[in-house]
Amino acid sequence: MSSNISKILIAVIIGAFFGFASSPFFNQTQASLIGLVAFMVALWTNEGLPLGVVSLFPIVLFPAFNILSTNATSLNYSKSIIFLFLGGFLIAIAVEKTELHKLIADKILSIFPPTPKGIVFSLLITSAVLSSFLSNTTTALLLLPVAMFITQKRELKARFVLAIAYGASIGGIITPIGTPPNLILLGIMDDKGLEAIPFIQWIWMILPLALVMLIFTGFILSFGMKKEILKREKIEKKLNKEQKKVVFVILSLIALLLVNAPVKPFYSGLGLNEKALILGFGLLLFMPPFSVLKWEDSKKIPFEIIFLFGAGFSIAKAFSHTGLDKEIAGYLLQISDFTPFLLILTIATLITFTTEVTSNTALTSIMLPVIYSFATGEGVNIDARLFLLVATICASYAFMLPIATPPNAIAMSSGAIRIKEMAKIGFILNIAGILFISVIAFLFWAKVL
Repeated sequence: MSSNISKILIAVIIGAFFGFASSPFFNQTQASLIGLVAFMVALWTNEGLPLGVVSLFPIVLFPAFNILSTNATSLNYSKSIIFLFLGGFLIAIAVEKTELHKLIADKILSIFPPTPKGIVFSLLITSAVLSSFLSNTTTALLLLPVAMFITQKRELKARFVLAIAYGASIGGIITPIGTPPNLILLGIMDDKGLEAIPFIQWIWMILPLALVMLIFTGFILSFGMKKEILKREKIEKKLNKEQKKVVFVILSLIALLLVNAPVKPFYSGLGLNEKALILGFGLLLFMPPFSVLKWEDSKKIPFEIIFLFGAGFSIAKAFSHTGLDKEIAGYLLQISDFTPFLLILTIATLITFTTEVTSNTALTSIMLPVIYSFATGEGVNIDARLFLLVATICASYAFMLPIATPPNAIAMSSGAIRIKEMAKIGFILNIAGILFISVIAFLFWAKVL
Protein backbone atom coordinates (compact mmCIF):
# COMPACT_ATOMS: atom_id res chain seq x y z
CA MET A 1 0.00 0.00 0.00
CA SER A 2 2.71 2.49 1.04
CA SER A 3 4.68 1.56 -2.07
CA ASN A 4 1.74 2.46 -4.32
CA ILE A 5 1.16 5.73 -2.46
CA SER A 6 4.80 6.71 -2.97
CA LYS A 7 4.55 5.85 -6.68
CA ILE A 8 1.43 8.02 -7.04
CA LEU A 9 3.17 10.89 -5.20
CA ILE A 10 6.18 10.55 -7.50
CA ALA A 11 3.84 10.73 -10.51
CA VAL A 12 2.18 13.87 -9.09
CA ILE A 13 5.59 15.49 -8.57
CA ILE A 14 6.69 14.59 -12.10
CA GLY A 15 3.43 15.95 -13.54
CA ALA A 16 3.73 19.19 -11.56
CA PHE A 17 7.37 19.62 -12.59
CA PHE A 18 6.64 19.22 -16.31
CA GLY A 19 3.58 21.47 -16.04
CA PHE A 20 5.53 24.30 -14.38
CA ALA A 21 8.66 23.79 -16.50
CA SER A 22 6.69 24.11 -19.75
CA SER A 23 4.80 27.26 -18.66
CA PRO A 24 7.35 29.73 -20.11
CA PHE A 25 7.08 28.09 -23.54
CA PHE A 26 3.34 27.31 -23.81
CA ASN A 27 0.05 28.81 -22.66
CA GLN A 28 -1.60 27.71 -19.41
CA THR A 29 -3.90 25.11 -21.00
CA GLN A 30 -1.07 23.56 -23.00
CA ALA A 31 1.22 23.49 -19.96
CA SER A 32 -1.55 21.79 -17.95
CA LEU A 33 -1.91 19.18 -20.68
CA ILE A 34 1.85 18.50 -20.66
CA GLY A 35 1.75 18.09 -16.87
CA LEU A 36 -1.23 15.71 -17.01
CA VAL A 37 0.35 13.59 -19.73
CA ALA A 38 3.62 13.39 -17.75
CA PHE A 39 1.58 12.38 -14.67
CA MET A 40 -0.18 9.56 -16.57
CA VAL A 41 3.01 8.37 -18.29
CA ALA A 42 4.71 8.20 -14.88
CA LEU A 43 1.85 6.07 -13.50
CA TRP A 44 1.87 3.83 -16.58
CA THR A 45 5.61 3.45 -16.11
CA ASN A 46 5.87 2.83 -12.37
CA GLU A 47 2.55 0.90 -12.17
CA GLY A 48 1.40 2.89 -9.15
CA LEU A 49 -2.17 2.24 -10.31
CA PRO A 50 -3.58 -0.41 -12.67
CA LEU A 51 -3.10 0.28 -16.38
CA GLY A 52 -6.84 0.40 -17.09
CA VAL A 53 -7.51 2.85 -14.23
CA VAL A 54 -4.86 5.33 -15.40
CA SER A 55 -6.16 4.98 -18.96
CA LEU A 56 -9.57 6.29 -17.84
CA PHE A 57 -8.08 9.39 -16.17
CA PRO A 58 -8.48 11.65 -19.25
CA ILE A 59 -12.29 11.43 -18.95
CA VAL A 60 -11.99 12.99 -15.48
CA LEU A 61 -8.87 15.15 -15.73
CA PHE A 62 -9.23 16.78 -19.15
CA PRO A 63 -12.61 18.40 -18.34
CA ALA A 64 -11.37 19.33 -14.84
CA PHE A 65 -8.47 21.30 -16.34
CA ASN A 66 -10.64 22.75 -19.12
CA ILE A 67 -8.70 20.91 -21.84
CA LEU A 68 -11.53 18.89 -23.41
CA SER A 69 -15.17 18.41 -22.44
CA THR A 70 -16.31 15.09 -21.00
CA ASN A 71 -18.21 14.21 -24.18
CA ALA A 72 -15.31 15.19 -26.45
CA THR A 73 -12.95 13.03 -24.37
CA SER A 74 -15.16 9.98 -23.94
CA LEU A 75 -15.89 9.79 -27.69
CA ASN A 76 -12.27 8.72 -28.18
CA TYR A 77 -12.95 5.49 -26.28
CA SER A 78 -15.40 4.28 -28.95
CA LYS A 79 -13.51 4.97 -32.17
CA SER A 80 -14.20 2.43 -34.89
CA ILE A 81 -10.54 1.42 -35.05
CA ILE A 82 -10.87 0.00 -31.51
CA PHE A 83 -13.38 -2.56 -32.80
CA LEU A 84 -10.85 -3.77 -35.37
CA PHE A 85 -8.56 -4.63 -32.49
CA LEU A 86 -11.48 -6.20 -30.61
CA GLY A 87 -12.00 -8.57 -33.55
CA GLY A 88 -8.30 -9.39 -33.46
CA PHE A 89 -8.54 -10.15 -29.73
CA LEU A 90 -11.40 -12.59 -30.34
CA ILE A 91 -9.41 -14.45 -33.00
CA ALA A 92 -6.37 -14.52 -30.69
CA ILE A 93 -8.49 -15.92 -27.83
CA ALA A 94 -9.74 -18.69 -30.16
CA VAL A 95 -6.16 -19.52 -31.19
CA GLU A 96 -5.11 -19.73 -27.54
CA LYS A 97 -8.22 -21.67 -26.45
CA THR A 98 -7.73 -24.37 -29.10
CA GLU A 99 -3.93 -24.42 -28.46
CA LEU A 100 -3.36 -23.74 -32.15
CA HIS A 101 -0.38 -21.57 -31.22
CA LYS A 102 1.43 -24.64 -29.81
CA LEU A 103 1.12 -26.47 -33.12
CA ILE A 104 2.31 -23.42 -35.05
CA ALA A 105 5.28 -23.07 -32.70
CA ASP A 106 6.13 -26.76 -32.96
CA LYS A 107 5.99 -26.73 -36.76
CA ILE A 108 8.32 -23.74 -37.02
CA LEU A 109 10.69 -25.06 -34.33
CA SER A 110 11.02 -28.35 -36.23
CA ILE A 111 12.26 -26.57 -39.38
CA PHE A 112 15.57 -25.52 -37.79
CA PRO A 113 18.38 -27.73 -36.44
CA PRO A 114 18.38 -28.30 -32.64
CA THR A 115 21.56 -26.25 -32.12
CA PRO A 116 21.71 -23.00 -30.10
CA LYS A 117 21.83 -20.96 -33.30
CA GLY A 118 18.97 -22.96 -34.82
CA ILE A 119 16.85 -22.55 -31.68
CA VAL A 120 17.50 -18.77 -31.64
CA PHE A 121 16.28 -18.42 -35.22
CA SER A 122 13.32 -20.75 -34.67
CA LEU A 123 12.20 -18.85 -31.54
CA LEU A 124 12.63 -15.52 -33.30
CA ILE A 125 10.54 -16.57 -36.29
CA THR A 126 7.93 -18.40 -34.20
CA SER A 127 7.51 -15.37 -31.98
CA ALA A 128 7.32 -13.02 -34.99
CA VAL A 129 4.71 -15.15 -36.78
CA LEU A 130 2.50 -15.51 -33.70
CA SER A 131 2.90 -11.83 -32.80
CA SER A 132 1.65 -10.74 -36.20
CA PHE A 133 -1.88 -11.82 -35.26
CA LEU A 134 -1.69 -12.33 -31.48
CA SER A 135 -0.68 -9.40 -29.30
CA ASN A 136 3.08 -9.25 -28.77
CA THR A 137 2.48 -9.43 -25.01
CA THR A 138 0.45 -12.64 -25.34
CA THR A 139 3.03 -14.14 -27.70
CA ALA A 140 5.91 -13.46 -25.32
CA LEU A 141 3.99 -14.93 -22.38
CA LEU A 142 2.99 -18.07 -24.31
CA LEU A 143 6.49 -18.81 -25.61
CA LEU A 144 8.54 -17.89 -22.54
CA PRO A 145 8.13 -21.35 -20.91
CA VAL A 146 9.46 -22.91 -24.14
CA ALA A 147 12.70 -20.92 -23.90
CA MET A 148 13.09 -21.69 -20.20
CA PHE A 149 12.56 -25.44 -20.74
CA ILE A 150 15.03 -26.02 -23.61
CA THR A 151 18.22 -25.56 -21.58
CA GLN A 152 19.45 -25.05 -18.03
CA LYS A 153 22.45 -22.93 -19.09
CA ARG A 154 21.85 -19.32 -18.10
CA GLU A 155 23.79 -17.88 -21.05
CA LEU A 156 21.66 -19.82 -23.53
CA LYS A 157 18.44 -19.09 -21.64
CA ALA A 158 19.21 -15.37 -21.83
CA ARG A 159 19.62 -15.50 -25.62
CA PHE A 160 16.49 -17.65 -26.07
CA VAL A 161 14.38 -15.34 -23.90
CA LEU A 162 15.62 -12.31 -25.83
CA ALA A 163 14.84 -14.11 -29.10
CA ILE A 164 11.20 -14.43 -28.01
CA ALA A 165 10.96 -10.81 -26.82
CA TYR A 166 12.66 -9.32 -29.87
CA GLY A 167 10.79 -11.62 -32.26
CA ALA A 168 7.48 -10.47 -30.75
CA SER A 169 8.40 -6.80 -31.20
CA ILE A 170 9.70 -7.33 -34.73
CA GLY A 171 6.70 -9.42 -35.78
CA GLY A 172 4.14 -7.19 -34.08
CA ILE A 173 4.52 -4.58 -36.80
CA ILE A 174 3.78 -6.99 -39.70
CA THR A 175 0.01 -6.49 -39.42
CA PRO A 176 -1.98 -3.47 -38.21
CA ILE A 177 -3.42 -5.51 -35.31
CA GLY A 178 -0.08 -6.88 -34.08
CA THR A 179 0.69 -4.16 -31.53
CA PRO A 180 -1.14 -1.18 -29.97
CA PRO A 181 0.96 1.63 -31.57
CA ASN A 182 -0.18 0.41 -35.01
CA LEU A 183 -3.79 0.96 -33.99
CA ILE A 184 -2.96 4.39 -32.57
CA LEU A 185 -1.48 5.29 -35.96
CA LEU A 186 -4.55 4.12 -37.89
CA GLY A 187 -6.83 5.99 -35.50
CA ILE A 188 -4.90 9.24 -35.92
CA MET A 189 -4.78 8.84 -39.71
CA ASP A 190 -8.54 8.38 -39.69
CA ASP A 191 -8.99 11.42 -37.43
CA LYS A 192 -6.81 13.60 -39.68
CA GLY A 193 -8.57 12.47 -42.86
CA LEU A 194 -5.47 10.76 -44.29
CA GLU A 195 -5.88 7.89 -46.75
CA ALA A 196 -5.83 4.59 -44.85
CA ILE A 197 -3.18 1.95 -45.50
CA PRO A 198 -5.10 -1.23 -46.50
CA PHE A 199 -4.39 -4.35 -44.42
CA ILE A 200 -2.61 -6.25 -47.19
CA GLN A 201 -0.63 -3.22 -48.37
CA TRP A 202 0.57 -2.75 -44.80
CA ILE A 203 1.89 -6.33 -44.72
CA TRP A 204 3.51 -5.95 -48.15
CA MET A 205 5.28 -2.76 -47.05
CA ILE A 206 6.41 -3.93 -43.62
CA LEU A 207 7.39 -7.54 -44.34
CA PRO A 208 10.79 -6.73 -45.95
CA LEU A 209 11.80 -4.69 -42.90
CA ALA A 210 10.69 -7.46 -40.52
CA LEU A 211 12.63 -10.10 -42.48
CA VAL A 212 15.82 -8.04 -42.51
CA MET A 213 15.51 -7.33 -38.78
CA LEU A 214 14.83 -10.99 -37.95
CA ILE A 215 17.90 -12.17 -39.86
CA PHE A 216 20.15 -9.49 -38.35
CA THR A 217 18.81 -10.09 -34.82
CA GLY A 218 19.28 -13.85 -35.22
CA PHE A 219 22.95 -13.44 -36.09
CA ILE A 220 23.54 -10.96 -33.23
CA LEU A 221 21.87 -13.21 -30.64
CA SER A 222 23.64 -16.36 -31.83
CA PHE A 223 27.08 -14.71 -32.12
CA GLY A 224 29.73 -16.66 -30.20
CA MET A 225 27.49 -19.65 -29.42
CA LYS A 226 29.09 -23.10 -29.39
CA LYS A 227 27.71 -25.87 -31.57
CA GLU A 228 25.84 -28.47 -29.52
CA ILE A 229 22.65 -30.50 -29.79
CA LEU A 230 19.78 -29.39 -27.56
CA LYS A 231 16.69 -31.42 -26.74
CA ARG A 232 13.22 -29.92 -26.95
CA GLU A 233 9.76 -31.15 -26.20
CA LYS A 234 7.80 -32.19 -29.29
CA ILE A 235 4.06 -31.96 -29.68
CA GLU A 236 2.92 -35.03 -31.59
CA LYS A 237 -0.48 -33.81 -32.60
CA LYS A 238 -2.45 -33.09 -35.74
CA LEU A 239 -5.09 -30.41 -36.16
CA ASN A 240 -8.23 -31.32 -34.24
CA LYS A 241 -11.74 -30.30 -35.24
CA GLU A 242 -11.77 -27.03 -33.27
CA GLN A 243 -8.35 -26.00 -34.56
CA LYS A 244 -9.44 -26.67 -38.14
CA LYS A 245 -12.38 -24.31 -37.62
CA VAL A 246 -10.08 -21.53 -36.38
CA VAL A 247 -7.65 -22.10 -39.27
CA PHE A 248 -10.57 -21.92 -41.72
CA VAL A 249 -11.76 -18.62 -40.22
CA ILE A 250 -8.25 -17.09 -40.28
CA LEU A 251 -7.50 -18.21 -43.85
CA SER A 252 -10.92 -17.03 -45.04
CA LEU A 253 -10.33 -13.64 -43.43
CA ILE A 254 -6.90 -13.34 -45.07
CA ALA A 255 -8.35 -14.30 -48.46
CA LEU A 256 -11.14 -11.72 -48.14
CA LEU A 257 -8.68 -9.04 -47.06
CA LEU A 258 -6.56 -9.84 -50.11
CA VAL A 259 -9.52 -9.57 -52.47
CA ASN A 260 -10.72 -6.43 -50.71
CA ALA A 261 -7.36 -4.63 -50.96
CA PRO A 262 -7.01 -2.19 -53.87
CA VAL A 263 -4.09 -2.63 -56.26
CA LYS A 264 -3.72 0.80 -57.80
CA PRO A 265 -4.20 1.58 -60.64
CA PHE A 266 -5.33 -1.87 -61.80
CA TYR A 267 -7.93 -2.90 -59.21
CA SER A 268 -10.03 -0.80 -56.84
CA GLY A 269 -10.85 -3.61 -54.38
CA LEU A 270 -14.25 -4.53 -52.97
CA GLY A 271 -14.52 -1.41 -50.84
CA LEU A 272 -15.52 -3.33 -47.70
CA ASN A 273 -14.69 -1.79 -44.34
CA GLU A 274 -11.71 -3.68 -42.88
CA LYS A 275 -12.67 -2.82 -39.29
CA ALA A 276 -16.09 -4.43 -39.77
CA LEU A 277 -14.55 -7.42 -41.57
CA ILE A 278 -12.12 -8.29 -38.78
CA LEU A 279 -14.71 -7.74 -36.05
CA GLY A 280 -17.22 -9.79 -38.06
CA PHE A 281 -14.87 -12.75 -38.38
CA GLY A 282 -14.12 -12.52 -34.66
CA LEU A 283 -17.87 -12.68 -33.92
CA LEU A 284 -18.23 -15.56 -36.38
CA LEU A 285 -16.30 -17.75 -33.95
CA PHE A 286 -19.26 -17.59 -31.55
CA MET A 287 -21.76 -18.79 -34.20
CA PRO A 288 -22.67 -22.22 -35.61
CA PRO A 289 -21.18 -24.18 -37.26
CA PHE A 290 -17.99 -22.84 -35.62
CA SER A 291 -19.05 -22.25 -32.01
CA VAL A 292 -15.41 -22.16 -30.90
CA LEU A 293 -15.96 -19.28 -28.47
CA LYS A 294 -18.53 -18.83 -25.73
CA TRP A 295 -19.48 -15.56 -24.08
CA GLU A 296 -17.43 -16.55 -21.02
CA ASP A 297 -14.33 -16.41 -23.25
CA SER A 298 -14.90 -12.69 -23.80
CA LYS A 299 -13.73 -12.16 -20.22
CA LYS A 300 -10.21 -12.77 -21.56
CA ILE A 301 -10.39 -9.63 -23.70
CA PRO A 302 -7.81 -7.24 -22.21
CA PHE A 303 -10.14 -4.28 -21.72
CA GLU A 304 -7.33 -2.34 -20.08
CA ILE A 305 -5.64 -2.26 -23.50
CA ILE A 306 -8.85 -0.98 -25.09
CA PHE A 307 -9.02 1.76 -22.44
CA LEU A 308 -5.35 2.47 -23.19
CA PHE A 309 -6.28 3.06 -26.85
CA GLY A 310 -9.00 5.45 -25.70
CA ALA A 311 -6.50 7.33 -23.54
CA GLY A 312 -4.09 7.49 -26.46
CA PHE A 313 -6.71 8.89 -28.81
CA SER A 314 -7.84 11.34 -26.10
CA ILE A 315 -4.29 12.63 -25.64
CA ALA A 316 -3.94 13.00 -29.42
CA LYS A 317 -7.25 14.89 -29.58
CA ALA A 318 -6.20 17.14 -26.69
CA PHE A 319 -2.89 17.96 -28.39
CA SER A 320 -4.78 18.95 -31.52
CA HIS A 321 -7.60 20.82 -29.73
CA THR A 322 -5.25 22.95 -27.61
CA GLY A 323 -2.83 23.58 -30.49
CA LEU A 324 0.01 21.99 -28.54
CA ASP A 325 0.91 19.77 -31.49
CA LYS A 326 1.45 22.81 -33.71
CA GLU A 327 3.46 24.62 -31.03
CA ILE A 328 5.87 21.70 -30.61
CA ALA A 329 5.95 21.18 -34.38
CA GLY A 330 6.98 24.82 -34.70
CA TYR A 331 10.13 24.06 -32.75
CA LEU A 332 10.76 20.98 -34.90
CA LEU A 333 10.41 23.03 -38.09
CA GLN A 334 13.90 24.32 -37.40
CA ILE A 335 15.15 21.08 -38.97
CA SER A 336 12.74 21.26 -41.95
CA ASP A 337 15.57 22.22 -44.33
CA PHE A 338 17.23 18.83 -43.74
CA THR A 339 17.22 16.45 -46.70
CA PRO A 340 14.25 13.99 -46.75
CA PHE A 341 16.46 11.06 -45.72
CA LEU A 342 18.00 13.03 -42.86
CA LEU A 343 14.52 14.05 -41.65
CA ILE A 344 13.42 10.40 -41.61
CA LEU A 345 16.64 9.39 -39.83
CA THR A 346 16.19 12.14 -37.21
CA ILE A 347 12.59 11.15 -36.44
CA ALA A 348 13.54 7.45 -36.30
CA THR A 349 16.37 8.17 -33.84
CA LEU A 350 14.27 10.50 -31.67
CA ILE A 351 11.37 8.05 -31.33
CA THR A 352 13.50 4.90 -30.88
CA PHE A 353 15.54 6.22 -27.96
CA THR A 354 12.66 8.15 -26.36
CA THR A 355 10.61 4.93 -26.32
CA GLU A 356 13.27 3.30 -24.15
CA VAL A 357 12.15 5.33 -21.13
CA THR A 358 8.39 5.35 -21.60
CA SER A 359 5.49 3.23 -22.83
CA ASN A 360 5.53 2.85 -26.62
CA THR A 361 1.74 3.25 -26.72
CA ALA A 362 1.86 6.44 -24.65
CA LEU A 363 4.70 7.80 -26.77
CA THR A 364 2.90 7.23 -30.08
CA SER A 365 -0.22 8.87 -28.63
CA ILE A 366 1.82 11.94 -27.70
CA MET A 367 4.20 12.20 -30.66
CA LEU A 368 2.10 11.25 -33.70
CA PRO A 369 -0.04 14.42 -33.56
CA VAL A 370 3.15 16.45 -33.20
CA ILE A 371 4.81 14.70 -36.13
CA TYR A 372 1.66 15.15 -38.24
CA SER A 373 1.73 18.91 -37.58
CA PHE A 374 5.42 19.00 -38.41
CA ALA A 375 4.95 16.96 -41.62
CA THR A 376 2.16 19.25 -42.83
CA GLY A 377 4.06 22.41 -41.91
CA GLU A 378 5.56 24.90 -44.30
CA GLY A 379 8.70 23.70 -46.06
CA VAL A 380 8.15 19.96 -45.45
CA ASN A 381 7.18 18.36 -48.77
CA ILE A 382 6.87 14.71 -47.78
CA ASP A 383 3.71 12.60 -47.35
CA ALA A 384 2.76 12.93 -43.67
CA ARG A 385 1.88 9.22 -43.59
CA LEU A 386 5.53 8.34 -44.20
CA PHE A 387 6.74 10.20 -41.09
CA LEU A 388 3.86 8.80 -39.04
CA LEU A 389 4.63 5.24 -40.14
CA VAL A 390 8.35 5.62 -39.39
CA ALA A 391 7.58 6.94 -35.90
CA THR A 392 5.08 4.14 -35.20
CA ILE A 393 7.42 1.35 -36.26
CA CYS A 394 10.32 2.86 -34.31
CA ALA A 395 8.14 2.92 -31.17
CA SER A 396 8.02 -0.91 -31.37
CA TYR A 397 11.69 -1.26 -32.35
CA ALA A 398 13.21 -0.30 -29.00
CA PHE A 399 15.27 -3.18 -27.63
CA MET A 400 17.48 -1.79 -24.85
CA LEU A 401 15.41 -1.49 -21.67
CA PRO A 402 12.57 -3.47 -20.02
CA ILE A 403 10.23 -0.47 -19.92
CA ALA A 404 10.43 0.16 -23.67
CA THR A 405 8.00 -2.57 -24.79
CA PRO A 406 5.90 -5.26 -23.03
CA PRO A 407 7.97 -8.16 -24.52
CA ASN A 408 11.14 -6.59 -23.08
CA ALA A 409 9.52 -6.43 -19.65
CA ILE A 410 8.35 -10.05 -19.91
CA ALA A 411 11.87 -11.17 -20.88
CA MET A 412 13.28 -9.39 -17.85
CA SER A 413 10.67 -10.98 -15.56
CA SER A 414 12.02 -14.45 -16.46
CA GLY A 415 15.14 -13.82 -14.38
CA ALA A 416 17.30 -15.24 -17.18
CA ILE A 417 18.51 -11.90 -18.52
CA ARG A 418 20.30 -8.97 -16.88
CA ILE A 419 19.57 -5.35 -17.77
CA LYS A 420 23.20 -4.85 -18.76
CA GLU A 421 22.96 -7.70 -21.29
CA MET A 422 19.67 -6.44 -22.71
CA ALA A 423 21.03 -2.89 -23.00
CA LYS A 424 24.22 -4.02 -24.75
CA ILE A 425 22.52 -6.20 -27.36
CA GLY A 426 19.55 -3.84 -27.58
CA PHE A 427 21.72 -0.84 -28.41
CA ILE A 428 23.13 -2.65 -31.44
CA LEU A 429 19.60 -3.59 -32.56
CA ASN A 430 18.35 -0.03 -31.97
CA ILE A 431 21.02 1.37 -34.29
CA ALA A 432 20.33 -1.35 -36.88
CA GLY A 433 16.59 -0.74 -36.66
CA ILE A 434 16.98 3.02 -37.14
CA LEU A 435 19.15 2.49 -40.22
CA PHE A 436 17.00 -0.27 -41.76
CA ILE A 437 13.76 1.65 -41.18
CA SER A 438 15.21 4.89 -42.57
CA VAL A 439 16.58 3.26 -45.72
CA ILE A 440 13.46 1.18 -46.43
CA ALA A 441 11.19 4.16 -45.73
CA PHE A 442 13.18 6.40 -48.08
CA LEU A 443 13.62 3.90 -50.92
CA PHE A 444 10.40 1.85 -50.68
CA TRP A 445 7.61 3.26 -48.49
CA ALA A 446 7.92 6.78 -49.93
CA LYS A 447 7.20 5.39 -53.41
CA VAL A 448 4.17 3.22 -52.55
CA LEU A 449 2.32 5.54 -50.13
